[in-house]
Amino acid sequence: MTFAGYICRTCGVQFAESAEPPEECPVCLDERQYVGTDGQLWTTPDELRQQHQADIREEEPGLTGIGMKPSFAIGQRALLLETPDGNVLWDCIPLLAEEMVSFVRSRGGLAAIAISHPHYYASLVEWGSTFDARVYLHQADSRWVMRQDPCVHFWSGEECELLPDVKLLRLGGHFAGGTVLHWRGGEKAGTLLSGDVVQVVADRRWLSFMRSYPNYIPLSDAEVQAIRNLCEFST
Repeated sequence: MTFAGYICRTCGVQFAESAEPPEECPVCLDERQYVGTDGQLWTTPDELRQQHQADIREEEPGLTGIGMKPSFAIGQRALLLETPDGNVLWDCIPLLAEEMVSFVRSRGGLAAIAISHPHYYASLVEWGSTFDARVYLHQADSRWVMRQDPCVHFWSGEECELLPDVKLLRLGGHFAGGTVLHWRGGEKAGTLLSGDVVQVVADRRWLSFMRSYPNYIPLSDAEVQAIRNLCEFST
């Protein structure tokens, strides 16, 4: 009997190893995601490696995007943040290909992995185990972890200092544990990596705050104000 860590084709979250695919994906059944018209569909890590390739692009010095092509699930992309005190992988993707492993190791490996919200949990255990890195998730979103492992570390409160110039801030909103990463170093001496918690839109004068992006459910005024207040408190 063959066991696999099945991956949801719609949201990209990997589940604990099993002989058969799970009956349903709780992440997709939630109002912030969806189950497609073809029903619940699954794939495996081996199938992903056969059908997809690494897409690695430098965004700016010290910050590299790691994605997959062709696009899969919700089009997740991770970001490799390089600092003098160690590297951080921000967010995660379903695919872990050899090209990705070689690239990250060539840049010094990972000191930590941090993820903004459950739609980016993806194959977090495979990434954490491969690089012997602790995966930082906010405790408020622990129910959405579909594959438990010792590499997963739940933090609580409003702030978590990862490295001297890298701090996690819990803003909530999209998810109760919705997190952004504040990098005080880098080329621009201050960068905010926001996942879907704070969404940059076409007109750069505006930001979007949504409970569900595919279902167009916005956050309330009170929730947006709470996020603003947390940002002011943390700066």
